[in-house]
Amino acid sequence: MLQSRNFQTTGEHILQIPMSDRFSIYHRLQELMIPCWCLSDGSLRVQVNSCLTAILVRSTVLQFMASRQELIDWLERCWQL
Repeated sequence: MLQSRNFQTTGEHILQIPMSDRFSIYHRLQELMIPCWCLSDGSLRVQVNSCLTAILVRSTVLQFMASRQELIDWLERCWQL
């Protein structure tokens, strides 16, 4: 599952995600121009400097890791708001 370690002074987080999803998430974050790096230990380092970046990272990770039903439920909640 997703785990994050926060580096308070730099705004960087290391995400522990499955190797099968790491490169897809990495490439999507690159498309969004969010600084990120794949590390040799299988983790993904992401630089988060704003709330918008944090929301985009969360959304990107959920796209790849959430079940179809979780995504449907999330979308329905958004529509209700």
